[in-house]
Amino acid sequence: MEINRQIQLFDKQVKRYAKPLKENSSEYRLRKNLLGSANGDILELSVGAGTNFIFYPKNAKITAVDFSPSMIGHARLKASQERLNVEFITANVEEADLEAGQYDTVISTLSLCSYPNPEKVLERMAHWVRPDGQILLMEHGISTNPVYAWLQNKANPFLLKKFGCNHNRDIVKLVEASPVRVKKAESFWLNSLHLIWASPRNK
Repeated sequence: MEINRQIQLFDKQVKRYAKPLKENSSEYRLRKNLLGSANGDILELSVGAGTNFIFYPKNAKITAVDFSPSMIGHARLKASQERLNVEFITANVEEADLEAGQYDTVISTLSLCSYPNPEKVLERMAHWVRPDGQILLMEHGISTNPVYAWLQNKANPFLLKKFGCNHNRDIVKLVEASPVRVKKAESFWLNSLHLIWASPRNK
C-alpha cells in the first residue's frame, strides 16, 4: 500500500485508537504484562494515540515515533495527562533517523502488521537498542489454527484496504529470522497474538 494512503487511513482512525483501555479487558492485562518490563530510555515505534503511556514509569525518558500527525496529536495529549517526558517524532518508522544503540527499551505493539517491510523494522529495532537493552513486542498475525488462519487469509485484502493492516503475517517466523533474539514468548487467541521479550542478537 502506498505510504500516503496508509497515513490517511490511520489519520481517520484516531478516535478508535484513542479510546482508553478498560482495566478488566484482556488487552489491558496483556499490555501491562509486557510493558511492566519497560525502563530507562524508551523508544516506542508507531505510538498511535499513546495507549501504552499508562504503563510506563513516570521518570522514563520516552521517544515516540509515528507517521500519522493526527495520532501524534492525540498522543501528545495523553503524555500531558500522564505527566510523561516524551519527545515526539512524526516520521515513517522505516525511514526514521535515530541514533544507533541509544535506547534501553524498544517497544512495538500491534504495528508490525502495518509496515510494508517488517523485516527492515526488526533490523532497525536491533540497531537502535543498546547492546544490553531489551525489545518488547506485542504483535498479531496468522494463527496456527487452520480454520481461523483460513478466515484471516480470506479477509486480509479487505482489512488491509480498510485499516492499513495485514492480519496474516507470520510474526514468529519474522522475528526468528531477524537480528532479534527471543528470550521469552507467550501466545494467545489461537496463537494469533504474541508477547515477545527479546534482545539484539549477537551484541
